[in-house]
Amino acid sequence: QVQLVESGGGLVQAGGSLSVSCAASGSIISIGTMGWYRQAPGKQRELVATITSGGTTNYADSVKGRFTISRDNAKNTVYLQMNSLKPEDTGVYYCNAKVRSYPVGEYSYWGQGTQVTVSS
Repeated sequence: QVQLVESGGGLVQAGGSLSVSCAASGSIISIGTMGWYRQAPGKQRELVATITSGGTTNYADSVKGRFTISRDNAKNTVYLQMNSLKPEDTGVYYCNAKVRSYPVGEYSYWGQGTQVTVSS
């Protein structure tokens, strides 16, 4: 079994910064793409950013230039630095990881979610 544990998030005023992190642990052979998604009240979960094991990143247009995703492969951890936050960035942020685990195969795991609230 694999667990993703998120930390960070919280409440910040518009224009401020926050960071969240997500650490994977358990029966891990290797980790492929890791990413962050968010879900605002009454809306579907949406992609925020992803990063491959090689460091290739992809961002939603709405966060380009403001958010930075990174990872530490040695720690099985993915980070999201959020700058110039806007009220529309408010939501529950979930991390996701494509993990090669046992029985041998690739599985998609989700964190429990962490709340990010941006006040205007």
